[in-house]
Order: sequence, then structure tokens, then C-alpha cells
Amino acid sequence: MEITLKRDGLTLRGDLIKPETEKCPIAIIFHGLMANRNAEMFTSIADALLEKGLASVRFDFDGHGESDGDFSDMTVYSEVLDAAKIIDYVKELDFVTDIYIVGHSQGALVGGMIAGYYREYVSKLAMLAPAATIKDDAQVGNCFGKKYDTFNTPEHIELFNHEKERFLLDDVYMRIARTLPVYETTSMFRGKTLIIHGENDEAVGVIGAKRYAECMDNVTLNIIENETHGLDTISLENVVTQVAEFLSE
Repeated sequence: MEITLKRDGLTLRGDLIKPETEKCPIAIIFHGLMANRNAEMFTSIADALLEKGLASVRFDFDGHGESDGDFSDMTVYSEVLDAAKIIDYVKELDFVTDIYIVGHSQGALVGGMIAGYYREYVSKLAMLAPAATIKDDAQVGNCFGKKYDTFNTPEHIELFNHEKERFLLDDVYMRIARTLPVYETTSMFRGKTLIIHGENDEAVGVIGAKRYAECMDNVTLNIIENETHGLDTISLENVVTQVAEFLSE
């Protein structure tokens, strides 16, 4: 079922999938930077959860996919605001028994932060290749491999996704990234957490996943040998299975 939400005048577009049961848990699925809600990883997770009797909702963040907004105006904080609106929507659904969060890359970073902010509503958290090192990189002038002078931050940085689509990232993204309270917020979450990260992730360092495991309670950390940032070189089916089993336990 297609659904829309309004956040500060922007329309966020998403999909809700629900099993034919009166009550069930629901997982909120957050995509990463330059991705969208219909990437294979997220539709596969939604399908696997449905088979296990769980509902799911997945939205395009502002400036992504079918949601409103310009990509250049997007920041981690704007996505946190999107996520907060989605949480508000989900917690009012009358069939929901528990709320879980699943995120990949920047979606995992945002998902972890929102789980900390809304810890009384979220029961489980799954972070896939969490992009916690966005902050570290911003402090030294590195934006996904593009180097820049942190004292003369460029107005835009040009990025390309796997499909070679061009995106312009505004300077406010880098300025905000330098001071993100990544671990301070996420560590406020006290529920069970699953973290999966590829050993050969060149986009965001695996050190971020290890730091989460050190500062959070109830964490299962799985570092996959020879796997990359997308977790789809050799492991997508296994990752989907792990997430579905973790959330349906």
C-alpha cells in the first residue's frame, strides 16, 4: 500500500506491507545516501519479514526517490526529521505491537540516532554497514573519497551512485556532519541490536561498527569477510536472512 506523509511542507512517499493478521510488529526500513526505498536489499528484507508475519514500511528520504526535496538540501539532520515523522506515523497504527528499525549506510546512521531519540518506542535495531564514519571523514575533509579543505569548504561536492547518476551535495551537509552526535544518541538505545558490516567496505570504515558495539548494550556484531559496502557482493541473501531472523525471534 502506497502512503504519503508531510514533513515541513515536503511530501515523503513510501510503501506499507502488512500480513493478514490483526496485530503484528512492524519494521521501518531506511535506505542510504543516493539510494531509494525500492533497492533490492530493502524490498527483499520487506518480503522476508512478510513471510515471517511482520509488517514493514519503507520511505524515500527527502531529496531521494519519489519524495519531495532537492538532494543538495539534504543533510543527516533533515533525514532525522524525516525519520521522526515516520516514527510518529507508525506508532499510531492500530495493528502495531512493536517497532523495529532497519537501516543501511546513512540510513543505518539515521536509524541508530532515531532509535536513541525514540528509545521508548523502538524494540530492536538492525544497522547494515552503518555510516558512522561520515563524521570522522568530514572532520578531515573527506566526503566519500572526495577530498576538500575543511577551512574552505566547497559549495558543492559531486557524487555518483552505482548507476553513474550524478548528485550534488551541498556544503551544509559537510558542515553539519563534522559535529554529528553519532554515538551519543545511538547509545541511548537499550534494545537488542544487530550490526552487519563488510570487512572490505571502502565507503565507510568498519571501525564505526566496532565503536557502536563498544558503546551500546545488547549488540551482536557480524563482520563479513571479503564483503563490500553494499553487502551484496557475496552476502545479500545471507544478510536478508539474518535480519529477518533477528527481528522475528
